[in-house]
Parts: sequence; C-alpha cells; structure tokens
Amino acid sequence: MLEHLIELDRHLFYFINHDLSNPFFDWLMPLLRNARFWIPLYVFIIVFCLWRYKKAGVIIIILLALSAGFADFTSVHLMKYNVKRLRPCRDPVVARTDISRVPCGTGYSFPSTHATDHFAMAAFLSLVFFRKWRWIWVLALLWAGSICFAQVYVGVHFPIDVTVGALYGIIVGALFALLFKKLQPHF
Repeated sequence: MLEHLIELDRHLFYFINHDLSNPFFDWLMPLLRNARFWIPLYVFIIVFCLWRYKKAGVIIIILLALSAGFADFTSVHLMKYNVKRLRPCRDPVVARTDISRVPCGTGYSFPSTHATDHFAMAAFLSLVFFRKWRWIWVLALLWAGSICFAQVYVGVHFPIDVTVGALYGIIVGALFALLFKKLQPHF
C-alpha cells in the first residue's frame, strides 16, 4: 500500500514538474515560493491589523507569527528529522528526470515547511476574519495553495509533502485562531 502511494506521488510529481512545464510557470513559480516576494503582503497585513484593530490587531499579529513559528518549528524538528524523506532532487528514482528550477535545498522533504507555515497563516487569518469577510478563506487558500503548487513545480517537494504540510498547517492555524477567540471573544 505505501509503495503504491509513493509511486502515485512520483507520477503526480512528474505531471506537475514536467507535463505542466511552460515559460510562464518557469518565471512565476520560483517567485511564488520565495518568501521575499510576499513581503509586501506581510507588511500590508501588519499595517492593516494595527491601523484597523489597534489592540486586537497587535494580538492578531503576535498569534499569526506564533502560528507560523510553531508550524515551522514542529514541521522541521518533529517531523522532517523523524521521517527523513529525500527531496525529489535527491530521490534516486526521481532525480534522473527532475527539472530543478531552483537549488535543491538542504534537509528533508516531508512535510513541506513552506506548506505548513503558509497554510497555518492562511487558516489563522481565515478563521479570525471570517465573520467580517466571508470570502477571505478563498484568497487565503489560493495564496497558500499557489505556494504549495510552486514547491512541486520547481522540483523541491513531492505532492504528498505539500498536502500533509498543508493539512498540518491548517490544524496549527485553527488552534491559534481558537486561542485568539478565547482572548478576544467579541471580535
């Protein structure tokens, strides 16, 4: 069963990494997975929360940072180093055909910490702001999902890596959103 899942994962990786290959994605996907590309969004979130929500905004920013930090730390130190799955660019089967569009990266592949961190933030923001803007979850999921897709497209993660990372990130983000609701019940 596990071998079939790994084989399916490799086939899906090949489809995204090879079959969807095109010049536009070759240009865009390395940008989407780069944290510096998203700095304007992070600055907007911080400024907006502080300007619009004052004290509650400070709590939102602190918990948002804690959710990403907790997701990052546990993803790397509790999961990656215990599972020790090789990245596609280091996998003996996949590395022969992998199109690496960015440097391979250090460390292990499972789960994707990019996916974990960004889905933790997306879930947190979606749950915190859902009452005020019902559509925010669509934007947040598209944002985090595009980063996950980019991770596979550029060749540094398998689809299962980003899927599990996303699911774990959603759990972490939801827990921190619950904490926010306890601290700010009338928000």
